[in-house]
Amino acid sequence: MRRVKVSRSFQITIPADVRKLIGINIGDILSVNVVGNKIILEKVGDRLPSFKIGRKIGEREIREALLKGMRRSLIGD
Repeated sequence: MRRVKVSRSFQITIPADVRKLIGINIGDILSVNVVGNKIILEKVGDRLPSFKIGRKIGEREIREALLKGMRRSLIGD
């Protein structure tokens, strides 16, 4: 079990061996979850998923997909 001290601004330092083990680098994003009285930190993937559709898509198709997604987020399904 590792012990770290909470700073005056409520920050902690993740020990170097833990950072290396998990592959945490400067600028990485971590999610913070609370389970009971435990704080769980998890490294979040920073890349967006990609999909192979077997063809190129044009600017118009991208624009339409974005508009459709924006409509769904504002209005709902």
